[in-house]
Amino acid sequence: MNTLTLDGRTLAVLHDGTDIEPALSPRPYLHPVRTRAGTVVTEQRPADHLHHFGMSVAVPDVSGISFWGGRTFTRDRGSVLLDNHGRQRHLSWLELGEDRRVELLSWTDPEGAELLREERTVRASGLDEHTWVLDVRTDLRNTSGRELSIGSPATNGRPGAGYGGLFWRAPLAATPPAVTGDGGLRGEEALQGSRAEWLAMAGTGEDGGRWTLLFLQPGGHTDPWFLRAEEYPGVGPALAWDARLPLPEGERLQRRLRVAVCDGHPDDGALRDLAASARELT
Repeated sequence: MNTLTLDGRTLAVLHDGTDIEPALSPRPYLHPVRTRAGTVVTEQRPADHLHHFGMSVAVPDVSGISFWGGRTFTRDRGSVLLDNHGRQRHLSWLELGEDRRVELLSWTDPEGAELLREERTVRASGLDEHTWVLDVRTDLRNTSGRELSIGSPATNGRPGAGYGGLFWRAPLAATPPAVTGDGGLRGEEALQGSRAEWLAMAGTGEDGGRWTLLFLQPGGHTDPWFLRAEEYPGVGPALAWDARLPLPEGERLQRRLRVAVCDGHPDDGALRDLAASARELT
């Protein structure tokens, strides 16, 4: 079992995804991810969306191939189950450390032809006694021999469903998590589709432990945030929010997500400080 550890404590477990059914788009993922106190802050195979797997890189439309899982939204028939599911296959480990993993992956279509090759880095860093930071980087290269494009249900005609990319599924609870963003933004409606510098989701685990996840996109690129809180708790930067994203032959697509995993519910001032500290990590 591959794990990310800090100070001898396991904070995340890495799965290769080979046990995922083809219709759920097999892919590597992180679950459970825990706070320093041990509260679980990810979910896998929830009843509401069986194709959600903790923290993963999930894209619903790469030139018609789904790396998200489940049904595909179509303009003429709505959401339907198609035989269009790809898979992400582990090729090799480029780096293996207690707090850092670098993995080479192949993204293939249903017939096994490679569309993309990915170098994915996951790293755990300590911030303080209550908080650690997960940093995930994806570097995708078009190896298909032709131009590809990345889409979403939104680009296929479903408004507000521009999801796809680095995606975090948090646990469902009796009460929806509170969501807050940079600049005083509050609530799902205000943050969904925004380019807030950061957003935070705060909930309570099954063990009664209070948790907060603060998401930000370090580096030079900021995608709109896809956010769900009321229906289910999920967060991720959207690669194709309202328009398809072209990826020419041989070109690369690089994205990064940094998540501060915190015990407790910091107030607004503490969240601003947390965001600044997390962003300054090297």
